Amino acid sequence: MPANESNCDQELRILRDLFRLLPSGVTVQDENGTFLLVNDAAAAQLRLAANAGQSAQLDERHENCLELLRAGRPVVLEEALTHGATRHVFLTAHRPAQVGGRKLLISNSTDISEQKAFEDQLFRSAYYDELTGLPTRRVIEHRVNGLIHRDGPVAPFALAFLDIDNFKHINDYYGHAVGDALLVELSKRLGHALRETDILSRISGDEFLLLLNPIRDQREVGDFIETMQQRLKAPFFIDQSEIFASTSIGVSLYPAHGRSYEALRQNADIAMYRVKNNGKGSTAFFDSSMEREALARMKIEQSLRLAILEKRFCCAFQPKVDIRTQDVKGIEALVRLRDDEGVIQAPGTFIDLAVELGLIDELTHLVLAEIVKSIDLINDTFGPAATISINVAAKQAGNPEFMRSFARALDDTGFPTRFMVEVTEDAFVAKSHFQDQILPILRGIGVGISIDDFGIGYSSLSALADITADEIKIDRSFITDIHQRPRSQGILRAIESLSEALGMTVIAEGIESYEELAYLQAATKIRYAQGYYFSKPIFLEDLRPAIPQTSESRASLSARPAPEGRVAYSRASGYRR
Repeated sequence: MPANESNCDQELRILRDLFRLLPSGVTVQDENGTFLLVNDAAAAQLRLAANAGQSAQLDERHENCLELLRAGRPVVLEEALTHGATRHVFLTAHRPAQVGGRKLLISNSTDISEQKAFEDQLFRSAYYDELTGLPTRRVIEHRVNGLIHRDGPVAPFALAFLDIDNFKHINDYYGHAVGDALLVELSKRLGHALRETDILSRISGDEFLLLLNPIRDQREVGDFIETMQQRLKAPFFIDQSEIFASTSIGVSLYPAHGRSYEALRQNADIAMYRVKNNGKGSTAFFDSSMEREALARMKIEQSLRLAILEKRFCCAFQPKVDIRTQDVKGIEALVRLRDDEGVIQAPGTFIDLAVELGLIDELTHLVLAEIVKSIDLINDTFGPAATISINVAAKQAGNPEFMRSFARALDDTGFPTRFMVEVTEDAFVAKSHFQDQILPILRGIGVGISIDDFGIGYSSLSALADITADEIKIDRSFITDIHQRPRSQGILRAIESLSEALGMTVIAEGIESYEELAYLQAATKIRYAQGYYFSKPIFLEDLRPAIPQTSESRASLSARPAPEGRVAYSRASGYRR
C-alpha cells in the first residue's frame, strides 16, 4: 500500500473493489438513465461495459420503468436477454435515492437462467408428453373446461377418444423402441391438418384425445375423422420394418352428449369400446344405447371382482380322446363362473374382461387350486395317467413375474409332470420372454407345452418351425365340415406333416359330427381330438357312478358311433381310459 494513501482513499478503494466483486449485479443510474456505476456481475448479466458514464440503450419498456422510478415507485421485472444464447435476468429497481444532491436510481440483478430452465422442464413434464411433444391430459381438460364455462354462448365442439389397435402386439413383436417410434410418427399423422383451435393430446401409452373446436355438425366431424383414418392406412416404415397401424375412435359432441369434460370424455371412451367390440379400426359416435351397454359391462365387472373374492369359480373338464382307440389321453380344465343365482356362466362372458382388468392371474391360480382339490376324482374319472391342460393367456405368458410364480405353484402340487400349459401361438411369435425365459423353467419341472387355437392368430408354417412345444391344437375353424372342404384338408395335411417332423402331437379341436371324425380317421394320421362329439365339458360333482358294462358290450359300443355324441365306457363317465 503506498505510504501517502490516506485512510479515506484506502476505504474507498476497498469499497470499490467489494462493489465490483459482489455476486449480485448492482447498477447506479442518474435520472437520464446513464450508468454511473456497474459492477462485474451486472456487466456480465446485462451485457454492459463495467465503467461509468455509459448511456443506456433504452427501449420503450425501460423508458416506462424510468418514469415510474422518477415518480418514486419501485420496479420489479424479468428480462430475457439474447446474446448468442438467451439468459434470464431478474431485475429489482428500488425507489430513487438522494445522494450528494443527486437523485440516483439503484438496481440489482440476478441471473435466473438455470432456475428458468428448471421451471420450463417442470412445466413441460406436467403439460407436455415427453415422447411425442403433445399436450397432456390436463391441458385438454383445462381447454374443454374453459370452453364450457366461458361467458356467453358456447359453440358446439367434439371430443374424440383414440386408441391404437393391437399396440401391445406391435410392442411385443418389434420391441418397445419401435413402438415408441411408431407413436411419434402416428402422432404426426393424427395431428395433420388440425386448426390452431384444435388440440391433440396423448393421455396414456396408446391413447389420445382430440378436441375439434368449433364444429358445424356431426357430419363435418365424421368427414374429418374419416380422412384421418385414411391417412393411417398407409404403412409406417420404422427401423427397416413395414408396420401397419389403425385406431379405434369414439366421438362425443358438446352439448348433445355431455355438458362437462368428464361426461364427454367418458362417453367418447364408451363409443370407442363399441368400435373395439365390433372389429376395431373404425369410428363411432356416442348414443344412449352405448351407455346402457357400459352400465351392463360395469355390472359384469363388479360381479367378476366379487366372484373372485368369494371364489365362486369352478372347473369343467373336457377330454382329449384317441380317435382310434377312444382312450382318454388327457383333459382340459375349463373355468366356469357361478353367478349370484347359481347359473353357470361360460368363459366368453368374463375371460376377456378378466384379462383387461388384470384379474386373470388370480383366476388362473384359482383354477389350479380347483384342480388340486379335485385330483382324486379326476384320477378316478379319467385315470391317473391323463394329462391335465390349463390355459394361460398370452398376456400372462409374456409376464415373467407371473409365469415364475405359476411354475412354482405347478411344482408345489407334487405332480407337475401331469400338467400341460396351453398358450395361444402369439405368445411364441411375439418378442416376449416366454420362449427364452419361461419355457426352460416349465421344461425343468416337467410341464408340457401346448399351442392352443393354432391357425387363427399369427401362425405360419415357418413360425411353427421355430416353436418349441409338445402339442399343437388345430383350431375348430379348420375342422368344421373338414370332409367337405378340400382347401382346409390341404392346410390340415401341411400342419400335420410339419408337426410330425417336429415331434409335436396334433389335437383336432371342435369335433362335432361323425363325418368329421370319420374323415380324420380315414384321411389323416391324427390320433387325438376334442369336441362335443365326444363330450361337452364335465362337472365332476355332477357325475354319478355308472353300472359297469361287460367286455362284450364295451367292444360293441366302441365299434359304432357313440350314442348322443359320447365315446365308450369308463366307470364314472362312460369313457375308456
